[in-house]
Amino acid sequence: MEFTEPADVAPIREAVRALCERFGGPYWRSLEPDGYPNEFVAALTQDGWLAALIPERYGGSGLPLATASAILEEICAAGANAGACHAQMYTMGTLLRHGSEQQKAEYLPRIASGELRLQAFAVTEPDAGSDTTQIKTRAERSGGGWRVNGQKIWTSRAEHSDLMVLLARTMPLADVPKRTAGLSVFLVDMRDRGSSLRINPIKTMINHSTTEVFFEDLELPDDALIGEPGEGFRYILDGMNAERILIASECIGDCRFFLDRAVAYANERTVFGRPIGANQGVQFPLARAHMSMSAADLVRWKAAWLYDAGRPAGAEANVAKYLASEASWEAANAALDCFGGFGFAQEYDIERKFRETRLYRTAPVNNNLVQAFVGQHVLGLPRSY
Repeated sequence: MEFTEPADVAPIREAVRALCERFGGPYWRSLEPDGYPNEFVAALTQDGWLAALIPERYGGSGLPLATASAILEEICAAGANAGACHAQMYTMGTLLRHGSEQQKAEYLPRIASGELRLQAFAVTEPDAGSDTTQIKTRAERSGGGWRVNGQKIWTSRAEHSDLMVLLARTMPLADVPKRTAGLSVFLVDMRDRGSSLRINPIKTMINHSTTEVFFEDLELPDDALIGEPGEGFRYILDGMNAERILIASECIGDCRFFLDRAVAYANERTVFGRPIGANQGVQFPLARAHMSMSAADLVRWKAAWLYDAGRPAGAEANVAKYLASEASWEAANAALDCFGGFGFAQEYDIERKFRETRLYRTAPVNNNLVQAFVGQHVLGLPRSY
């Protein structure tokens, strides 16, 4: 077993850190409550980081998912918000693994160059959250293409994306042999769609640029379909496994941010004649958070290795996301306690990152559902949902 990070990752981490230094806490605070970091995303695109997973023949870097995860980790460790652009990485899995050569040749070079933005991943619906098989958005044959009607919710960055990966039902649920059948994936060009595609922003406790999207007789060409009709659920799972691994890496980055800030503060803040870091009430929660982060980090690398090797990675991807999101929340609370009242002051960025990292215990998959998945599919216990 090799526990040394590949040599080519270190300079990538250094370059990403250097980029993030140009976008410090004042930049992110200036965007609250609902501004989009256009300059930051443009800089990441220009330096090629958002094209990390796109093969070199299409203008990308052709990096493995493991290396891409280090990019997002460094963004979060620097105090930035990778949620502003991370979808452009994990949506690549669906297109890269299941798209046609024509689709890849048409879209990937333009995504890599920044001409097109692929940030929107439309799966969840108001009445179908974690139970994806219950979605009602329909795509029906219409002439030589498809007509889409329905609604999606929590489709983040739809307002800042040119393309959307859309999951829709192409066969009624009552007619399919199993719940996961009859779903298809489409690559939707959202530009100049007029009233057939409406996007409404949703205000939330964090600045995540999330929206609800309405489809009203949206016409799509036949070549918008990715892969085979009816196989969309299986295709989306590939993207979801990549998403969970990358989210885990962001949470690990958040852990590093909280621990770095809290440790520095605990060493310099003096109360009752000694640094507060000497007090076990401050020291032990930070130590526990570090240990939790270390365990999550190992599972993250294992999950990424399995994914890059083309091996089943569902269990490890879910476990990595669970452990990392719990660790980041643990670190967030430990840091907030360490800073005391100053943790609530915006200038320290603890409260902003506190809000940001809390999301990942709930999304993109709720941690309760991860536990249910492990119970059923790993341990062989009866189905609980």
